[in-house]
Amino acid sequence: MNTSKTVKKTFPVLQMGCAACAVKIEKSIQKQAGVVNASVNFATATATVEYNPDTVSPNDMRNVVRDVGYDMLAGEDGAEEDEEDVGEALEEIRKKNLDVLKYNLVWSSVLSVPVFITGMFFMNMPYASWIMCLLSTPVIFLCGRSFYINAWKQAMHHSVNMDTLVAMSTGIAWLFSVFNTLFPGFWIERGIHPHVYFEAAAVIITFILLGRFLEDKAKAGTSAAIKKLTGLQPKTVTVASRKGNRVYHTQVPVAKIAAGAIILAHPGERIAADGTVTGGSSFVDESMLSGEPVPVFKQHGDNVFAGAVNQKGSFEYRAVKTGKNTLLAQIITMVQDAQGSKAPVQKLVDKIVGIFVPAVIGIAAASFVIWTIFGGEAGFSNGLLAMVTTLIVACPCALGLATPMAIMVGTGKCADRRILVRDAESLETARKVNAIALDKTGTLTEGRPSVTDVVWLNGDDSKKNALYSLEKRSEHPLAEAIASYFDGLSPDTVDDFESLTGEGVRGTIDGRIYYAGNRSLMLENRISIDVQLAGEADRLGRQAKTAVWFADGRNVIAVIGIADRIRETAKTAVGQLQSAGIEVYMLTGDGEAAAGAIAESLGIRNCESGMMPHQKALFVKQLQSEGKVVAMVGDGINDSAALAQADLSIAMGTGSDIAIDVAKMTIISPDLTKIPEAISLSVRIVRTVRQNLFWAFIYNFISIPIAAGILYPFNGFLLDPMIAGMAMALSSISVVANSFLSIRGGK
Repeated sequence: MNTSKTVKKTFPVLQMGCAACAVKIEKSIQKQAGVVNASVNFATATATVEYNPDTVSPNDMRNVVRDVGYDMLAGEDGAEEDEEDVGEALEEIRKKNLDVLKYNLVWSSVLSVPVFITGMFFMNMPYASWIMCLLSTPVIFLCGRSFYINAWKQAMHHSVNMDTLVAMSTGIAWLFSVFNTLFPGFWIERGIHPHVYFEAAAVIITFILLGRFLEDKAKAGTSAAIKKLTGLQPKTVTVASRKGNRVYHTQVPVAKIAAGAIILAHPGERIAADGTVTGGSSFVDESMLSGEPVPVFKQHGDNVFAGAVNQKGSFEYRAVKTGKNTLLAQIITMVQDAQGSKAPVQKLVDKIVGIFVPAVIGIAAASFVIWTIFGGEAGFSNGLLAMVTTLIVACPCALGLATPMAIMVGTGKCADRRILVRDAESLETARKVNAIALDKTGTLTEGRPSVTDVVWLNGDDSKKNALYSLEKRSEHPLAEAIASYFDGLSPDTVDDFESLTGEGVRGTIDGRIYYAGNRSLMLENRISIDVQLAGEADRLGRQAKTAVWFADGRNVIAVIGIADRIRETAKTAVGQLQSAGIEVYMLTGDGEAAAGAIAESLGIRNCESGMMPHQKALFVKQLQSEGKVVAMVGDGINDSAALAQADLSIAMGTGSDIAIDVAKMTIISPDLTKIPEAISLSVRIVRTVRQNLFWAFIYNFISIPIAAGILYPFNGFLLDPMIAGMAMALSSISVVANSFLSIRGGK
């Protein structure tokens, strides 16, 4: 299929009761013509679909989902709905469902307690069976009605799910108990005591309602990262418009602003779009992006980002990126996509879950038949008990939640730590990384030249205004670094200014000629170089710094050292990676001497210098051919080929859009220690997935045979249905709890 016209969207899915529901919905959407790929996540209750809008619409997919007994929030008749409206509608639905679940749980608990006490301790009191029948019936058919309604819907679609197991087990137990209450003589005539299981049916419903309530509460908590990020988006903004000499300010919904609009940022307001300051100045809190708590001063020409908070001043800015194109919106999308994605192991789990419920029903039926045939006088009663218990104890939810819960909690934790993960597969790859290639400029360094040393002849800096004035006229990046260093001085008038390509600049100030540039410029104009300053220039060269010479018409009067500053966290990050057993490589287009000096200062033993963009990609490929799992970290367009080649691509969020688009992970902070932290988190997340799957499989592998009565021939043990219901509820809760404790609990 031609995927050039496809779009990828995520839709909320309603009424899923277990992981088997997710598998069924996914298959039904996938069969639609025009659907390239569909993935339904039980934990997030979402369907992520890549489809061709010319062939299939969201409305078509919703109808298919409804046809198999569920629902999906999508536009009516193919119309697009506002994402914010959909989000609010979904939040309202989930809140309402949770309130209903809580209401049913409370009343189920109130009614089940006396049923349980009667059934366990006062079974022989007069009218005990009738009292239990009276109290358990509303528990079954009012508090637990959703199980029966959903099971009936599935039956109408020739399907089964977790609700089918609950409805069959509790329904059979209740019907059998009602029969025994109405017609006890039927069993007494056959020498069998007419047992009733009202307390089992009622308590089972209560335990399962409790499990679902705690599960839904926990799942709601995993979306905290999304809610926190979404909360950074303002609802309205003040747009400035000019008519003649007058300026008008209008309140406009954020969704209505377009690129090019001039927006006024009041004190305390959040920035609504990515843009550039056009007037005024203020301090802006960008901690939501950078993690730095200190507000950043913004003035004319500086960039601002959506979600940042303006502090005390007011300023105007021109919107450059709005809506879905802002950095904040892209971050939200990446977190949502990551939480909805599936780890590779989930494919196997989905196949198992798809046949799990029918298999359990088959085992339950087989246990009833075997007990009835070979169980003697109590065979029928014990067989019925074994069948009910088997249906109750089986838990596909634990299997279905094992992977997505860990992924949801883990990617949310990553987002909190300003590490954006594109998909679950990236986490699996990250933990296997044993070699990492780091771009130098913009990754290990800040990516912009800045003054590190200024050495004046005999310590006399009386000519610093002249140096500032001369370099302020130049457009060369090194000149800009010097002008920025001396910013705040009053510039002098420069006459006869001339830019000398490849050498530097020349100009006259107060009738005296000055030069600023490289050594060749000094030698060409027969400028005298002091021995001390020459020695300082050599020292700067050994430190991989560029020396800029400043002279009057006869003598060099200063040497300025300029370098691309190494990030403060670079050395720590390199050390942490090496301590984890990961080989670290530095890739740069710099010359060997300059690259070697930086690599040595960072403790990097493997340094590749003079590399063109395609050579970086070839180097990554070479490492892969040696059997290494390679991560590439970069920030620029020139790194995109290497990022695409790497097993794991990590982009610095301060870099280019292309690098971020290619990368599987993005660090939205200049802090390089986030790289080893990302790898460490991925190890923890994958470990949690495996723990969850292990316990989910072990639980079902052990509990189902015990429920069927496999231990009875050896020690006379039959599992109580109430204990089975509690165990089933706890199995799902344990998966959720382990995901939170193992991932969120770590630092």
